[in-house]
Amino acid sequence: MKRTVIAVPMGDPAGVGPEIALRAMADPDVWKEGVPLLIGDLTVLEAVSEKLSLPAKLRSVKDTSDIAGSPDELPVMDLGMVPDPASLQVGHVSALAGKASVAYIRKAVELCMSGTAAGVATTPINKEALKAAKEPYIGHTEMLAEMSGATKSYTMFLVDKLRILFHSRHLSLKQAIEGLTTDNVIHSIETAAKCLASIGLPAGTIALAALNPHASDGGLFGDEEARFLAPAVEEARRRGINVVGPVPADSVFYFGLQGKYDVVVSLYHDQGHIASKTYDFYRTVSVTFGLPFIRTSVDHGTAFDIAWKGIANPVSMKEAMLACFRIAPLYRPF
Repeated sequence: MKRTVIAVPMGDPAGVGPEIALRAMADPDVWKEGVPLLIGDLTVLEAVSEKLSLPAKLRSVKDTSDIAGSPDELPVMDLGMVPDPASLQVGHVSALAGKASVAYIRKAVELCMSGTAAGVATTPINKEALKAAKEPYIGHTEMLAEMSGATKSYTMFLVDKLRILFHSRHLSLKQAIEGLTTDNVIHSIETAAKCLASIGLPAGTIALAALNPHASDGGLFGDEEARFLAPAVEEARRRGINVVGPVPADSVFYFGLQGKYDVVVSLYHDQGHIASKTYDFYRTVSVTFGLPFIRTSVDHGTAFDIAWKGIANPVSMKEAMLACFRIAPLYRPF
């Protein structure tokens, strides 16, 4: 039986991406799920492997019909973006690294769109390096959407049984609160329902997190629950969506971890990030829905200060790969 293949672009070559990808791919648990194909530069990967005395061999894959390997022999698709690793400024922003990281992602998208790979598990890229390379992207999500022709994408966090969809992310707390409306909260609830349906949970339970302490305690601590959140839940339920709330934020994530809710809609960035990362910082995985394929990612940056030093933690990368393998066969784009 043909094994599931996922594409693993190695990210910014001057950061921790090459190291965490190599270490995670050498974990036998990953190979129990399928075949990870590392996309990057063989010269860089060999330099990292040699410097850190990593035991696994690297196997160059030139033909997509010959994607195979093992924890001891890691398959690599070499794009030749960095012919000489000495030209890299390891641990620093560079145009070369920015341009290379985009090329790796573009190849990963091509493999998914052709059906060769079932999904993508990404390592970190650097926004400043993209800018230095004059690449027209601000991050992975926008890049993946444009390259795949997707018109929308949504971020969900995953750790154990807890799934978190973000109503808003990169806004100040003040902006996030001022931006609340019944209509846009309904849209986020509907998006959560679509995400669950796309992975085989069409009747999954959605919990809307409250904004204020104790969900405002009947108006004692704010009125956003009464003005926006409760009406949004009522309307979404009228539309046939299995949603409850607003549920106080000091308990909703705990109950999500217990499996009571299939996804929690977090109203703002830190509300959801704090919950998942406090529970398990390294095993929290970011999942992108709405693309023609599933994308998972570590939830940390390029960590230039520890790049190529042998101390980067590969657990998040391993979890991203495992999540990609497990979700990709279920995923139906929407």
